[in-house]
Amino acid sequence: SAFSGCSALTSITIPDGVMSIGSEAFAYCSWLTSITIPDSVVSIDRSAFFGCSALESVIIGNGVTTIGSKAFQNCKSLESVTIGNGVTSIGSEAFYNCSALTTITIPDSVVSIDSFAFENCSALESVTIGNGVTSIGSEAFANCTMLEKITFNGTMEQWDAIVKSSDWDYDTARYTIYCTDGDISKPVR
Repeated sequence: SAFSGCSALTSITIPDGVMSIGSEAFAYCSWLTSITIPDSVVSIDRSAFFGCSALESVIIGNGVTTIGSKAFQNCKSLESVTIGNGVTSIGSEAFYNCSALTTITIPDSVVSIDSFAFENCSALESVTIGNGVTSIGSEAFANCTMLEKITFNGTMEQWDAIVKSSDWDYDTARYTIYCTDGDISKPVR
């Protein structure tokens, strides 16, 4: 929690060579508006940027493999997220309540999207999910009431093979999943 609560901090440059961003490192830095995480960083730990309410833009370098739980939770101004192509897991509640986020692209490297990862992203309209995903956790996209378009970088058979919690898409819009070989409408439950 090195810079936790530094409410006057408006910008930060993370130098090359830094390998991890620790738990709560920048939590509640309420004036921080953008962050670029260099390729040297391997992990973004739990609650690293929790409650950075002015944060609008995040670029996650290609060295990062893990986005920890609650890493960007309650970053309510977050509009732009670039997830590097080394990330394999998106932790629980990682982007929970990022209510300004409209689109997200999850690269092919990601294997798991954990529970509540994007819950309450109420402006989220479009998601691209890479073909490496094998599991989507409980309520991962719950209460994403504007979600209408899911682009999956794989076949319908690959989509069906993903282990999905029964409530992963609770209270979403009537989305369509666009696969490489056809489209799937949201199941009626």
